Amino acid sequence: MLKRLLIFSALVLVVTQVAVASDRDDDVARTQKAAQVFKEIMDTPDKGIPHDLLNKAKCVAIIPGDKKLAFIFGGSYGRGVATCRTAHGWSAPMFVAIDEGSIGFQIGGSSTDIIMLFMNDHALHSLLSDKFKLGGDATVAAGPVGRDATAATDLKLNAEILSYSRSKGVFAGISLDGAVMQADKSGDQALYGTNVDRHQIVDGTIHVPASAHSLIHELDAYSS
Repeated sequence: MLKRLLIFSALVLVVTQVAVASDRDDDVARTQKAAQVFKEIMDTPDKGIPHDLLNKAKCVAIIPGDKKLAFIFGGSYGRGVATCRTAHGWSAPMFVAIDEGSIGFQIGGSSTDIIMLFMNDHALHSLLSDKFKLGGDATVAAGPVGRDATAATDLKLNAEILSYSRSKGVFAGISLDGAVMQADKSGDQALYGTNVDRHQIVDGTIHVPASAHSLIHELDAYSS
């Protein structure tokens, strides 16, 4: 009996270690995919996110449209990363999820990339919460497109979050009213440890991991 218990305990330990390793690999893959998505969007001729808005943003969240990851993790949430400004530059990424059902994350069988700009402190505080509703807990508007475009309407000037999507190669502002965004704490813990605090991630206390250097590099390249 004792022998069986020991064998079972050993198997549980092995499975747990594999699961943690897989979660960490997912974190790395998501971060690298986010960097790729951001670069591709900002390199699009005459498109991309206006530089003045990017320069004013407190935080940026990027949700890569990855059908493979959506299939593995249950399909009801898109998963991505968010990084915020600190006194020393962009923070280490924290991990987030957004309800894909309410925004039609998969359109015609193709995946949709989502980028959100968090423009003020209230939007930042919403991002740090366990869960919040876009358009309810924080105002959201489709962001203007074009490197030199400006937020010309009161709606866009006053919105706490500006949102964008790319589907089938087309990049545009998108309304995310009603979508739910929440913390992906399992992702944070897999990369930074079980005692991680999300405030420590975004205030710069936790150093940017090597796996996120490419993401920070791309953000630095397009924002002051």
